[in-house]
Amino acid sequence: MMLVMEDDVLTDEMWLRLEPLLPVRERRFRHPGRLRADNRAVLEAILWVARTGVGWNRVPTSPFGVSGATCWRRLDEWHEAGVWQRLHEQLLGELRAAGKLDLSVAIVDSSHLKALKGGTMSAPARSIGASPVPSTT
Repeated sequence: MMLVMEDDVLTDEMWLRLEPLLPVRERRFRHPGRLRADNRAVLEAILWVARTGVGWNRVPTSPFGVSGATCWRRLDEWHEAGVWQRLHEQLLGELRAAGKLDLSVAIVDSSHLKALKGGTMSAPARSIGASPVPSTT
């Protein structure tokens, strides 16, 4: 499979603005373990997945130097740390300050998730099917 990288999505200027938003994870001194993958490489691969729609297990390691599993774990870690919320707020603030935020053309979206394990129920569900009727004969 030949991977063609279009234009760089993550420019140096953008990286300088995004890097301070990412949490710094200190390495342990006594048992340091493996070196973490580079945050920029991980972010570039995450953006590539978002742009192409490829599954995490199909991320090619050669162009980015990181695996799809690493990208998925880091994306989850950054989500839990609130990185995406801070990034969203920063971009909205910059757009507002530049006078480029026009909320009159905003799109409001919502998503609905199915409770795969049944969720919590406050009361038993009422049956809507036909109920047996006593015999009249």
